[in-house]
Amino acid sequence: MLPATSKLCAAISYRHLRNMTGLRRQAAVAISQELSRLARRSPGPSTWIHQVRRRSSLLSSRLEEKPFSEMEMSYIKQGEEALQKSLRILEDQDDWKTETVAGNGDKVLSKVLPDVGKVFRLEVVVDQPLDAVYGELVDNMEQMGDWNPNVKEVKILEKIGKDTVITHEKAAATPGNIVGPRDFVSVRCSKRRGSTCVLAGMSTTYGAMPEQEGFIRAENGPTCMVLRPLPGSPSRTRLTWLLSIDLKGWLPKTIINQVLSQTQVDFAKHLRQRLARPLPV
Repeated sequence: MLPATSKLCAAISYRHLRNMTGLRRQAAVAISQELSRLARRSPGPSTWIHQVRRRSSLLSSRLEEKPFSEMEMSYIKQGEEALQKSLRILEDQDDWKTETVAGNGDKVLSKVLPDVGKVFRLEVVVDQPLDAVYGELVDNMEQMGDWNPNVKEVKILEKIGKDTVITHEKAAATPGNIVGPRDFVSVRCSKRRGSTCVLAGMSTTYGAMPEQEGFIRAENGPTCMVLRPLPGSPSRTRLTWLLSIDLKGWLPKTIINQVLSQTQVDFAKHLRQRLARPLPV
């Protein structure tokens, strides 16, 4: 399980566009300052946080390329908020508890946060270059249901600029139908700077995708995946996946914890199988 309004009309006055541009610039500055603060606080992941901050510093100039509506800007800000929250969680190395360690070294850890609940962190190394992993998770996002049995469907509902998308995800039924069908509507943003990629997201509302019959609308986020080349081995990729999900409905915590940690382990296995497949001629 993974964690997913029509565009407003373009008839906006010139004065309004100028005002919105100013707001976008202020938002970009605030994002850059926040990531800078995170980089200073943490001696661990500070290098890649700094890289993402540099990437975000380009946000202002990029947003000038195309005026966005207020609704579009709200989605962009939600994506940035998910990214910031995720980085704050990952930078704190304390109090993580080991949930699962697979024979190949894949590891799932967890911790409980007062304002979020229980979050899970997958740490794996994939024997594929970063570009291949990034392409599968971002460029080929809608094909995830073809190779991940835990995902029934991923559909992009709207693209906003170069970095932000609104998605609808349907989770596949679990063995024995323990959890039941869930779906998610999410805002996702991807940031890439040099050798570091961060794919962040959180649940959102989208008028054109109301709750679906037969599915419980679950919530996810903040969540993110961080991709970095393995030091000393650039043809391999270190993947960190922060997972935070509220499945809604009545479910025992023991079942939720078991399902979510196993979902992460399964994801790594199926991702490797996908990336190892022969390329089409």
